[in-house]
Amino acid sequence: MTVTPLPKAPPPKALGLFARLARARPTKPGEIYGVPGQGNTFWLSVASVTFMLFVWWLVTTLGLVKPLFVPSPQLVLAKFGQIWREGFTNTSFLDHIMISTMRVFGAFILACVIGLPLGLAMGMSPMIRGIFDPPIEFYRPIPPLAYLPLMIIWFGIGETSKVLLIFLSVFAPVVLGARSGVKSAAIEQIHAAYSFGATRWQVMRHVIMPSAMPEILTAMRVGIGFGWTTLVAAEMVAATSGLGYMVLSASQFLQTSVVIMGIFVIATIAFAFDLLMRFLERRLVPWKGRM
Repeated sequence: MTVTPLPKAPPPKALGLFARLARARPTKPGEIYGVPGQGNTFWLSVASVTFMLFVWWLVTTLGLVKPLFVPSPQLVLAKFGQIWREGFTNTSFLDHIMISTMRVFGAFILACVIGLPLGLAMGMSPMIRGIFDPPIEFYRPIPPLAYLPLMIIWFGIGETSKVLLIFLSVFAPVVLGARSGVKSAAIEQIHAAYSFGATRWQVMRHVIMPSAMPEILTAMRVGIGFGWTTLVAAEMVAATSGLGYMVLSASQFLQTSVVIMGIFVIATIAFAFDLLMRFLERRLVPWKGRM
């Protein structure tokens, strides 16, 4: 005797759209709920940047703003070529870039080496969180310029004070991001892992870390942004090279084109690193934003 299965009843019309959305899953990074094109903002970004550059060129070409305040794009580009060939204050342009990059990324790596384990420990242990949370939350909202004099008094005017100033600006976002990431792990997953005999290290590696990685990578992106923001403050005192020094020195002599050029170079390096972090996010946590 053959039993014929009954056909599944179609969902009600009122729930048809909801059912389709529930079954849909993003198949590409630029898709949202299976709808192509949603979130693909590349050409909008290109159009936005092109429009801003056009407005900048038009305003300066028509003479609506004096070149002392806003130089033309042509003048900034010409100044970039001159500094690329001749350097700035007897230092080549590539040396300025390398020195600033080493300061920022040296402080960033140090903040990650110390801050990520500390943040994970704070997320897992109430005792460690109770010890380290008050000092971190106390200094976090203080602008770097406020404790710059202390860095100079305690560590002098050498590289140590500059790197430490950038380190402090990066450290708090990295720690808090790692601590917040630990809370992303579902307690049911942790209990299930323990019930199957997993050790504390295995739970940390296979359950907590994958859940915390999206928050950690976001915190690293935010932290490196704070690092570049603090660079100019770090190079205010006794610096003879670096992009921040170049911007400050040019501003003292009203070389606005050099100031704008330095700002663009800093922004370009920071944006390139942000693109690298986005690439790592897609590789390491491909499920981010798809749930």
